[in-house]
Amino acid sequence: MKLYIKYMVSIRCKMVVKSELDKLGILYGTVDLGQVDVLGLITQEQKDQFAAALLKSGLELMDDKKAMLIEKIKNIIVEMIHYEEELPKIKNSDYISEKLNHDYTYLANLFSEATGTTIEQFILHHKIERVKEYLIYDELNLTEIAWKLHYSSVAHLSNQFKKITGLTPTFFKSLKSKKRLPLENM
Repeated sequence: MKLYIKYMVSIRCKMVVKSELDKLGILYGTVDLGQVDVLGLITQEQKDQFAAALLKSGLELMDDKKAMLIEKIKNIIVEMIHYEEELPKIKNSDYISEKLNHDYTYLANLFSEATGTTIEQFILHHKIERVKEYLIYDELNLTEIAWKLHYSSVAHLSNQFKKITGLTPTFFKSLKSKKRLPLENM
């Protein structure tokens, strides 16, 4: 049985979920971003206790199929940009569509309707957060960042960065108080 969890976007969230499952004695297999494979049966009481425990940590157990699909889209994007070593070689729309086995137009319309933003804008904001991370930790230069995140050029990366943050990447890097948004707040 799969349980779907809203706002589960980081490794820390996975640790919280595992801890709560252990406390309740619920056997589980894999714990991925946004979902848990529960082994065996889970009583309604256990499910309610689990839901209450998740809420205390800012997470939410989901039942609505469309809400679950939207969370899956978000989790695929977060995983793709923040946790994969390399972005997929295919178009984002094809990648998401293949992962979820749904038509991209349906997914895009559902996502926009529910979140008020497009999937592409969501991806762009996450890519900019990833750029910030690379800049803050001085891991790569702008050319390497542009290549790694599939920008056509450094100029394209810089333009998008400035459009989203209001700053150039170079100026951002020089700031003393470097502010990144936690993934949970995006």
